Amino acid sequence: MFTISHLPVYLSFLAIACNDGGGQSMGTNADSGTAATTSPDSTGAPVETRKPNSDYKPAFPGQTRIGSVKTQTAYEGKVLTSDLKRPWGITQMPDGRFLITEKGGTMRIAATDGKLSNPITGIPAVNDKGQGGLLGLTLDPQFNNNRMVYWVFSENTQGGNLTAVAKGKLSADETKIENATVIYRATPAHNSNLHYGGRILFDKSGNLVVSTGERSDIETRPLSQSLDAALGKVLRITTDGKPASGNPFAGQANARPEIYSYGHRNVQGLAWHPETGDLWEGEFGPRGGDEINRIQPGKNYGWPAITYGIEYSGPAISGGATQKEGMEQPVYYWDPVVSPSGMVFYSGDAIPEWKNNLFVCALNLPHLIRLVIQGNKVTGEERLFESENQRFRDITIGKDGALYAVTDGGRLYRVGKK
Repeated sequence: MFTISHLPVYLSFLAIACNDGGGQSMGTNADSGTAATTSPDSTGAPVETRKPNSDYKPAFPGQTRIGSVKTQTAYEGKVLTSDLKRPWGITQMPDGRFLITEKGGTMRIAATDGKLSNPITGIPAVNDKGQGGLLGLTLDPQFNNNRMVYWVFSENTQGGNLTAVAKGKLSADETKIENATVIYRATPAHNSNLHYGGRILFDKSGNLVVSTGERSDIETRPLSQSLDAALGKVLRITTDGKPASGNPFAGQANARPEIYSYGHRNVQGLAWHPETGDLWEGEFGPRGGDEINRIQPGKNYGWPAITYGIEYSGPAISGGATQKEGMEQPVYYWDPVVSPSGMVFYSGDAIPEWKNNLFVCALNLPHLIRLVIQGNKVTGEERLFESENQRFRDITIGKDGALYAVTDGGRLYRVGKK
């Protein structure tokens, strides 16, 4: 299905039409993938065939195990390099190259032919144990003028460790980050190596949106519901780390003004819808209950009071509640889990049927997820590149209309029209 040549490595795999309704391999579908009113062909069997962990019922039709769709356009994936070291985040630079974080605490620049720079120095030390390390990153909208980079990382501190946000200037020779400064720390700190969240984006007003996790432990779970803690939240801060103007809890007693939404478990995916401008997120559930949510300011997304997952050891969480008044339902959920990481809406023109579809990196049953979304509901699901056996970690859209994704195994993929 693919060939390997000498470095730089190029592995190509062509999407070939197939007829199985389970959607388990690359194939075709009849959906235009646009925001038009035509409905996608979702008559195929759901891609998920495993037994769910619980007998919980969805709150509405199509909230889970939606019908499968198939991409009709011939597309290919090409591995530009396999030499990254545990890459975690990727963003495109104005000149078309990519700035990539590596979990151990370095950044690299990747050219469109896969050539990698030497590790970029000057980055504060990270705790890369467990799920920690150098995590998501984004560039200042005025990067051409100021060369500023913003990133998330796990930082050792008194009382344990935490999710931190830093900024610095990429030097003119691209060898180091200058004047690196930590601008925000998601407190309280906790002695855990799990659930840091770690994605970061700019909004249209020039502020930063940052995701955090609730650090996984039973004792810290309730802090997702606390407005006086930064754990299990989507935050909105300025480039100096201060609460952004217009946040929903500004001026409210016993509430942190940087909080944008709450009730999250471990958010590793953030993406802006290219037409509506809505913020969407993906988060890890426990044993079952991975979620896709459309984020609205001030809303409570339920964890751990409601969930479609169960404890890893088997018991129900919060008495098995999946719905409660005042708590948002996920747009979509998976049971068993897919472990959703980075995600992006397809805004290119090269493959029109993908327009405004959400592509989500899956770490479990490693593959790339394609979700067709219409009217803020998922109307079709496709699994791509399962045969690659790569844990897709983050993904972005390139200026050329192709998708670029990094995997835990060190690969950088280009996915585009054949």
